[in-house]
Amino acid sequence: MQFTLGIALSPLDQLPELAKTAEECGFSNIALPDSLFYMESQSEKYPYTPDGSRFWTPDTPWVDPLIGATAMASVTERIRFYTNVLKLGSRNPLLLARQVGSVAAMSGNRFGFGVGIGWAPEEFEWCGVPYARRGARVDEMIEVIKLVLGGGMVEFHGEFYDFDKLQMSPAPSAPVPFYIGGHTGPALRRAAKVGDGWCSAMMKYDDIVSTIAELARLRTEYGRAEDPFEIQVVCIDKFGRSGYEELAQAGVTDSIVVPWVFDGLGFDADLAAKQDSLRKFAEQYIDKPIGA
Repeated sequence: MQFTLGIALSPLDQLPELAKTAEECGFSNIALPDSLFYMESQSEKYPYTPDGSRFWTPDTPWVDPLIGATAMASVTERIRFYTNVLKLGSRNPLLLARQVGSVAAMSGNRFGFGVGIGWAPEEFEWCGVPYARRGARVDEMIEVIKLVLGGGMVEFHGEFYDFDKLQMSPAPSAPVPFYIGGHTGPALRRAAKVGDGWCSAMMKYDDIVSTIAELARLRTEYGRAEDPFEIQVVCIDKFGRSGYEELAQAGVTDSIVVPWVFDGLGFDADLAAKQDSLRKFAEQYIDKPIGA
């Protein structure tokens, strides 16, 4: 099992140095979250906290994940980056295809595209996209983006998106992996059918285990049981060597962690203290690999 550094809610000026330190420590990836804006009043509950409230404030810093990945890739050589997850539903797929292709090219193919639908009606409506039928629209968006990233002159004529022959260059020199987020039945089906992996929000171990089993069943149903497939999770109740061993045995390929939180530090903690937490975590779990 590999470890990904979660950089959510960190000050933006810390990100390049955190990326360099994470690479030096042997982290495999950096996960970049996504939030378009903070609406003063939310019409729907946030789906990943018990009471539906948001755990960030209007002043919490967020970097556009595609820009953040490019900036961190420019100061590193090996570590990979993926969005966890970008809210696809409120965006335009052709513009996204251009951006994702650019990140892939500028990073030397060190980018994975984690996508979800998005939970807030305001993010759709205020960006000019209907909230209704968002799932079907996202399915078509994924088709469009994969088609364009495949290179060459392509056209698409669907229910929501329609364009004649066009080409975006350069196309990525290697396929960009698509990771599908979400905990609902339709999200899991989408991951099993078209994803190169599945990524969770905050989940308990028992829920992760049952979700992995359901994904395996669905991938068999779609004839994809033998295809490579990543399981990227944020587990909230299994920690330490024994906890990570259990996650690996359950089929988790990638545990997303925020080491400074384990040391009692806040998201806005001093950069040097966060770097110390990264080195301490690496000594405990990366230098002595899980399962060794």
